[in-house]
Amino acid sequence: MTNSGAAPVPTANTEKNPGTIWQITAWSLWDWGGAAFNAVMTTFIFTALYLTKNEGFGGADKATATLAFAMSVSGFAIAALAPVAGQRTDHSGRRKMWLGINTLIVVVLTGACFFVQPSESYLLLGCMLIAAGHVFFEIAGVNYNAMLLQISNKHTIGRISGFGWAAGYLGGIVALLIVFFALIKPEVGIFGITSADGMTYRAVAVFSALWILIFAIPVMLAIPETKPDPNEPKVGFFQSYKELFQTIMRLWRHERHTLFFLVSSAIFRDGLAAIFTFGAVLAVGSFGFETGDVLIFAIAGNVVAAVGALSAGFFDDKFGPKAVIVTSLVGLLVSGGALLFLDGKEAFWIFGLILCLFVGPAQSSARTFMGRLATPGHEGEMYGLYATTGRAVSFLAPMLFGWCIIIFGAQRWGIIGILAVLLLGLLLLLPVKAPAHR
Repeated sequence: MTNSGAAPVPTANTEKNPGTIWQITAWSLWDWGGAAFNAVMTTFIFTALYLTKNEGFGGADKATATLAFAMSVSGFAIAALAPVAGQRTDHSGRRKMWLGINTLIVVVLTGACFFVQPSESYLLLGCMLIAAGHVFFEIAGVNYNAMLLQISNKHTIGRISGFGWAAGYLGGIVALLIVFFALIKPEVGIFGITSADGMTYRAVAVFSALWILIFAIPVMLAIPETKPDPNEPKVGFFQSYKELFQTIMRLWRHERHTLFFLVSSAIFRDGLAAIFTFGAVLAVGSFGFETGDVLIFAIAGNVVAAVGALSAGFFDDKFGPKAVIVTSLVGLLVSGGALLFLDGKEAFWIFGLILCLFVGPAQSSARTFMGRLATPGHEGEMYGLYATTGRAVSFLAPMLFGWCIIIFGAQRWGIIGILAVLLLGLLLLLPVKAPAHR
């Protein structure tokens, strides 16, 4: 892998004072609130226990296939729209405004899931609402990630990014516990809500919408709006794609290390996502976990991941994000490899939690790596590319996971597919020249 020029000086507000404690806390609370969409709506509760499990929607196979198709369409939409959305907010100087607008759309789409009744005629509506919410949540995340550079400098970006990731993990835990004990577990939940007509899970959608909205308010109050660049001309929507192509060509000619990082991070981030996607499946199918065990492990795993992300932020600021990512990927490969040859709940508890410990730092430092590489005034565009490249290879780990099961004849061997993706991402990252770091 070649490098066509020296790595630029870190650009994460290198000479400005870091954000205030209130600004940092308010910024992190958006991630805390957003966990209700990720953890409650799209991962553990609404889609897993309602859309794909309730027989009223036409059976698990049909519901799962419909949801998968809707999510694949949303992935294409994110890949097409994210970089241009980030670029246009850089030019217009309306980063906070678009963060607020996109978050509000997510709130509306999440709340609208209340109207999804357990009937086959409502299946497509439910899947479309979740998929559309996913698109706008990811686009909001582009502006949210770029906002990190407004409240940090080169000495603090790692810690602040880690704090944000930790807030997201912990927010997911709290939201899950609330909906589980207040709505799902009791026969009659709060306000007399029961499972009749799917009302339990429809109420979860309302709770999630309110949770996202409430915790999005602080960032809108605490972080100042960005100012437009007077030297940047206004361009139309389709002209933005031309500028995007020019940006990619510029990166290839002058900042090739940035382009290589985008590729390598897309691959290893797909492996990180697969750990969460298939972790519970493996726990139940290969290590003897029951439903209650999975919930307890999910809580413990999120706590450990939060601690890892929070503590790794200090190492990021001290040694740089590349060192943290490489160490985390090696730790993931070792602990994941151990699960190939060990049996029983105890083994999964030990090495599964070690996996969680390293996932948080890898995710957080990948974000700060991008922040240190971003050219001032183009942070949104770079995080848009960051989101797009991640979507471009999101099929890789699930595909290899499935093929390894078919080839080796047992679910456990799907771990090899995930490890292969992590290893490939690590190998592609090693030659990438990190931004200058003190």
